[in-house]
Amino acid sequence: MKRIKSVLLLPNIVTGYLYFYVHFVVEVLCFFVLARLIGDSPFLWIVPLIYDAVAFVPQSIIGYVSDKFPTVKIGLIGTFLLISGFILFGLNIVSPYVSITLVALGNAFLHVDGAEVTLRTSKGKLSHSAIFVSGGSFGVIAGKSLGTSNLSFWILVVLGLSVIPFIILANMYRNDVGNEREKLEFNYANEKMNGGVLILLAIFVVMIRGYMGYGLPTSWNKTVIQTILLYSAMGVGKALGGVLADTYGVKSIGIWSSLLALPFLLFGDKLMFISLIGVLFFSMTMSITLALIVSVLKKTPGLAFGMTTIGLFLGSIPVFFFKFNYIFINCGIIVVFTLVSTFIFKKIIKDGV
Repeated sequence: MKRIKSVLLLPNIVTGYLYFYVHFVVEVLCFFVLARLIGDSPFLWIVPLIYDAVAFVPQSIIGYVSDKFPTVKIGLIGTFLLISGFILFGLNIVSPYVSITLVALGNAFLHVDGAEVTLRTSKGKLSHSAIFVSGGSFGVIAGKSLGTSNLSFWILVVLGLSVIPFIILANMYRNDVGNEREKLEFNYANEKMNGGVLILLAIFVVMIRGYMGYGLPTSWNKTVIQTILLYSAMGVGKALGGVLADTYGVKSIGIWSSLLALPFLLFGDKLMFISLIGVLFFSMTMSITLALIVSVLKKTPGLAFGMTTIGLFLGSIPVFFFKFNYIFINCGIIVVFTLVSTFIFKKIIKDGV
């Protein structure tokens, strides 16, 4: 426990906490809009598909621009896009598809800025970015819940504007580190493998996580409280994965979190707390795949982060078009994907880290 506490007090880890809040607020606004749009849309699957495409796919391009032009205020641009789209949606003066596009683009810019800040201030540690990303899971469920309420959207406009000082402060930490052009201290990738092949394998693991994240069998998930618990388990798992990887080793946590998740996911379809343990373990690999790609692309962490979000989008696409309703098929998929992910981690993570 003392070792975990020491990780939570790493130098500059405050950037992770600052962007945890920013990420939380961003997802609250985005999923508030999504919840209200889906409630009115006759094409329930089109709206989230458009949102995911616009929010996830451009992040590699935005990240590359941010890497090459570090003085560009990516976070503030994202805030402007997010708040503009949110206000236009609330005032209902443009097509809702225009609003959701602006909101999704704002999300993309803010994700990239959070990644740039937390990775560049982390000194090669995973905890900073893991804590930042975990805030999104809590924001998703909060936004979904508020979107079905009678809450005035102007309250959320104020909440959205509250991220500005957090973004400015986080970027001040980034500027203090002063490593905009330097190689980051990430050295977790197997150096015997071709870098391009390693990146593709890491993205494939992200795709598996994206598919399973949407398609995990959780027939117990029927109430608001249960959904909150599900997303909370995801959020805690994402943060815990980075903290434990920094404490006990990236390779150990990558392999064992995947394997330990398997029995809980297989037998947790109708047993909530069993399933939640599996979801927590399953979510712990998020920061590890990112760290592996950054270990290859040390000068372009924004681009590296964008590659992981493309993987998430590609992994989620099949779920929009079909789902398996038979538990034995889902269980078979979980077993195969888990074993494949574990094998890939064993190969692409170098020994001794």
